[in-house]
Amino acid sequence: MKQVIQTLKNTEAERRIPVLRLEIDYELATLHDALVEKNPEQIKRSKKKLERLRQEMLQLET
Repeated sequence: MKQVIQTLKNTEAERRIPVLRLEIDYELATLHDALVEKNPEQIKRSKKKLERLRQEMLQLET
C-alpha cells in the first residue's frame, strides 16, 4: 500500500513540475515588465508568488 501511495505522489509530481516551470517563467516575465515599468506593487506581488512557486518546486523535487 505504501508503494502505491508513493507511486501516485511521484506521478503527481511528474505532472506538476512542467506546469510549475511554465508558471515560474510567466511570473519572471511579469516581474521583468514590472521592473521596467517601475511598478513597486507588481514587483512585490511577483516576488511573493515566485517565492511560493520556488517552495513548491523544492518540495516536489525531493
